[in-house]
Amino acid sequence: MTEKLKKLNKGSAGERIETLEKLLKNEKEKPPIFPQYVNNHIHTNFSFSPYSPTAAVYFARKAGLQTAGLMDHDSIAGAYEFIKAGEIAGMATTIGLECRVSLKGTALEGRRVNNPDQISCAYMALHGLPHTQIEYLQSVFAPLREKRNHRNIKMLKNINELLAPKGLALDFEKDVLPLSNFKLGGSVTERHLLFALAKKIEAKLGKNKIAHFLQNELSLSLNPKQIEDLKDINHPFYSYKLLGVLKADLVEKFYLDADEELLHISDLAQLAKETGAIFCYAYLGDVFESVTGDKKAQKFEDDYLDLLFDVLKAQGVKAVTYMPSRNTAAQLKRLQEMCRNRGFMEISGEDINSPGQSFICEQLAQPQFSHLVKATWQLIKHEKEETLRQLNAIN
Repeated sequence: MTEKLKKLNKGSAGERIETLEKLLKNEKEKPPIFPQYVNNHIHTNFSFSPYSPTAAVYFARKAGLQTAGLMDHDSIAGAYEFIKAGEIAGMATTIGLECRVSLKGTALEGRRVNNPDQISCAYMALHGLPHTQIEYLQSVFAPLREKRNHRNIKMLKNINELLAPKGLALDFEKDVLPLSNFKLGGSVTERHLLFALAKKIEAKLGKNKIAHFLQNELSLSLNPKQIEDLKDINHPFYSYKLLGVLKADLVEKFYLDADEELLHISDLAQLAKETGAIFCYAYLGDVFESVTGDKKAQKFEDDYLDLLFDVLKAQGVKAVTYMPSRNTAAQLKRLQEMCRNRGFMEISGEDINSPGQSFICEQLAQPQFSHLVKATWQLIKHEKEETLRQLNAIN
């Protein structure tokens, strides 16, 4: 995987597409297709992920998916490449964007919704974006990405203050930006800061001393699984394992609330209406044990789902996206019933942002999730039809 991943990440978008064409041309046997699985929440390196848009499509196909959904944070710069790669690979694609919104002035103000780090702030998504709106949406978020970087630099200062006594320091221009595609329209997230830190810690200490350093020098409380991950020093994606540990336990020590970079939920609702995208809420649910290992046990929106759904309905939200692998059977049953009672479309997506994750969600093979596959094809249909409608209107 690592060699092909390097090839599919190398060069310009055009060069990556050419690499994909060569790989498929030399393919001796096509991977099997599993129609019972879908994934509409694949991140690329235009937010945080080890996958270029081309690589994301290739590995989604290799895993057995026949559709793939792009979902980057505050950016849709990888959309054209993602769509082209899908065409070459014979995969149906859908594109979207994920962002955080302010809930101030709504009944949810002051509550922790689906954001582990900040109250009165929620993760939302635009799904099924018509291709005619890619550049417009990218331009809307361009100044917000800049404002996010202002906050990133302040958070990096907090990180450096924590680490100064340990002889560690990070530079935003030298250590963080090169890990991103910011200059090509991508975003810089907290994960970029932590990944830069992970690499700095590895270089300074060596992998054998990291667990001891985190526990005894940074006073992080590591669970047995985290300790086991950190002891696996020969793992090919060790840096991502370390990133997961840092994200779960260190963010609260340096995080600053997002403010100016946030659209209000009503503004995002209007943007969805303008572009023809499907306005979607990302359900998290109370976390008991994090599947991805980067979230602590914590309470979120389960105690007031009725109120949440009332606010979402009033704001024009059309769909709810969720990860069946992340929640309990009871959580999912309740969520599905509420979606159906309130008339929300249900969308499934496994949050892909590290190389160790599977693109396949095994739970989707269960009968109670079969409608999520149908919903994906409805999403793809919406995207195509709305794109065609808008093109016809222009012409």
